[in-house]
Amino acid sequence: MSNLLSLTTFLPILGVLMLLFIPKDSKSVLRSVTFVVTVVTFIASLPVLIGFQNNADFQFVENVPWIAAGPFAMRYNIGIDGISLWLVILTTFIMPIAVLSTWTAVEEKVKEYMICLLLLETGMLGAFISLDLFLFYIFWEVMLIPMYFIIGIWGGKNKIYAAIKFFVYTMAGSVLMLVALIFLYFKGTAAGMTDFSLLHFYDLRLDPATQTWLFLAFAFSFAIKVPMFPLHTWLPDAHTEAPTAGSVILAAILLKMGTYGYVRFAMPLFPDAAHRFTPLIATLAVIGIIYAALVAMVQEDVKKLVAYSSVAHLGFVMLGLFAFNEQGITGGMLQMLNHGVSTGALFLIVGFIYERRHTRLITDFGGLSKQMPIFATIFMIVTLSSIGLPGTNGFVGEFMVLLGAFESEIRWYTVIATSGVILSAVYMLWMFQRVMFGELDNPKNQKLLDLNAREIGIMLPLIALIFIMGVYPNPFIEKMQPAINKLIAQTKTSSVTAQLPVDQVLPAGHPVVAPAPEQNPAAEQQNVPAEEATPAVINPHDAK
Repeated sequence: MSNLLSLTTFLPILGVLMLLFIPKDSKSVLRSVTFVVTVVTFIASLPVLIGFQNNADFQFVENVPWIAAGPFAMRYNIGIDGISLWLVILTTFIMPIAVLSTWTAVEEKVKEYMICLLLLETGMLGAFISLDLFLFYIFWEVMLIPMYFIIGIWGGKNKIYAAIKFFVYTMAGSVLMLVALIFLYFKGTAAGMTDFSLLHFYDLRLDPATQTWLFLAFAFSFAIKVPMFPLHTWLPDAHTEAPTAGSVILAAILLKMGTYGYVRFAMPLFPDAAHRFTPLIATLAVIGIIYAALVAMVQEDVKKLVAYSSVAHLGFVMLGLFAFNEQGITGGMLQMLNHGVSTGALFLIVGFIYERRHTRLITDFGGLSKQMPIFATIFMIVTLSSIGLPGTNGFVGEFMVLLGAFESEIRWYTVIATSGVILSAVYMLWMFQRVMFGELDNPKNQKLLDLNAREIGIMLPLIALIFIMGVYPNPFIEKMQPAINKLIAQTKTSSVTAQLPVDQVLPAGHPVVAPAPEQNPAAEQQNVPAEEATPAVINPHDAK
């Protein structure tokens, strides 16, 4: 089917329409319909995974006219490559799990809550598959609204503060990205482009100053979403106040929008600027890794501890991406998936004990392993995955990130970042020890029930993925590898063709004539008189 991506993306909207006709008092029906819709959406995404060919091309492409208003032309242009494929599958995989976690956690305004979850899923899927810059921005903004309501309506006691802070931070970055996007579009129209197609903008050559400002605008917006130090302060509040499903989605998927934005937009669109700002990005990533780990170590709220661990883990992702080599970027992409599975599972675990005790303070627990052995076993597996124990998913991505970054120009940043691996083991294992072991001193803890069948069913798919990705990650790597190699080529060829005329558009595979003979670098390198040298024909996509 040529419209598989559209079907997968907009099935949740069909679910929203169905929910509108269900009475708001029929809470079990509302939950069941939402769960079925998300499961069907996951099933609909599987043919995309099965039919995906291991090459660097965008597949399942749909490109039709959408809006034509004056000088602006937007197209419904969608498709996926190996970079976006697994993020789409991760989204459709996590959503049914997130919906199941709401079964007993949310009792107020259930209908509105389920509608927000389904709208959020469409927004996230749309952002991952968009190949039109304007379409991407639309989906980027669509994600913001339902998450704002999820935090602000169904969150904790400081939910309004956390929701407004989340909205202000994200909107500030979005507005800046919109300005840069419009400026980039007019640069494209001056070079003969007629729409917002991302693939056309990949071939647009910009002067260094323009690249710098546009990269900063995009990078700032994505850095908020990652989030990177020092723009991370909204995340602990949002995670702490959000309901369990909101925290799971935020950690597993929404934070990946920032790292995905760098890979899909900021790095290939402005490669020269991306290389120039690599030391700054690496510095902020390393600071985020160490700082977040130290702050997590002193947290008394277990949910806030997990939130700060997200900042540290995504610092490793950014370090890998800006290594600009195969090992680093592959490790970064794997770590995005690993973080989605492991940290999403941690927030589910926190939600389970919060529903039983209505507290998240570490000091309120102790000795739970005696009372809840199944819970303790699952908690231990997820904890070891989070700290990157060999054999679990966290090890493979983290190891490849450190290997790739050490082989790049940010080697010494990597040396410092490795301390974050040790620190993560310290704060995670210390937290686990205080919650799970010791004596059951608190009478309330002695009455706790172990996980029920629904909760075990929620965790089993995540546990399975933790071991599958840890023991045999090759199927995941194989599908993303060609797209990663293409990304590396895109970021390298620009430095070779940086002297081309400003805003020159180079269609894929189009031969480019080098500078005039008197300025021909080939003549200088071979000591051939300039007047005798012939212009060299360079294919920018083959340049090294």
